[in-house]
Amino acid sequence: MTRIGRRVFMKTAAGGLASVAVVPGKIFTRRRPGGEVKSPAKFSLGLASYSFRAFDLKRTAAMTRRLGLKRILLKDMHLPLDSTPAEIAGARALIEESGLDLYGCGVVYMRTESEVDRAFAYAAAAAMKMIVCAPEPGLLAAVERNVKRTAIRAAIHNHGPGDRLYPTPASAYEKVISLDERIGLCLDIGHAMRAGINPAEAAAAFFDRLLDVHIKDVSRADRDGQTVEIGRGVIDITGFIRKMIELGYAGTLHFEFEKDEKDPLPGVAESVGYVRGVLAAL
Repeated sequence: MTRIGRRVFMKTAAGGLASVAVVPGKIFTRRRPGGEVKSPAKFSLGLASYSFRAFDLKRTAAMTRRLGLKRILLKDMHLPLDSTPAEIAGARALIEESGLDLYGCGVVYMRTESEVDRAFAYAAAAAMKMIVCAPEPGLLAAVERNVKRTAIRAAIHNHGPGDRLYPTPASAYEKVISLDERIGLCLDIGHAMRAGINPAEAAAAFFDRLLDVHIKDVSRADRDGQTVEIGRGVIDITGFIRKMIELGYAGTLHFEFEKDEKDPLPGVAESVGYVRGVLAAL
């Protein structure tokens, strides 16, 4: 089986997808009533808050909880990079009160050394563990200096064909491989597919620096591909998840939904349900 069709998915759902639960760092499936067994998947499921960019932080946190997700990667519209320490503390308190793990931010663009320093100061103030970023290549030395100073990891995000900095995972990997091992990749599987790259193959090829993943689906395997609900596009989601399990990936798969800006919750919910269905079927 290389893909899960929608008919198979619905049969799996009818068989008890509601019994699939996600907790930080662990994914469980229920084999029989009272008999929870641990999945071999070591990764967590989370949300890239850009998915809910039209909503404020409070509503975004509430919708993330409603999806049953536990981890959140904040985009700066939900907590601006120039926020005061008091504003950062308040945002972190709101997120923690919602039962979520604010473990990172991004994508953060870094065009000057002062922007690099600001991003790491911001992440440190919020007690984040990772910055998903797209620094100018000439600033990677400044990124490395901050990583060593703060122990906050930096994951370079590939942004697909047409992006001048990091169009492919390989274009990021070749620039970071000689740097501190806490500098690696955030593999955006949608943008990889738009560049004609198999996401599972990219994950395997660059696994030694794979720090984070943005999971999504796209309508076409070219630069004109657009975000669609997971399972409706051209990415082999089953094959990708199977590969992540085989590799022993223990980070986070963040759902990033770029479609339906004003009403994204149904599409994100469908995508989350599809991935949980794949996990249950596997």
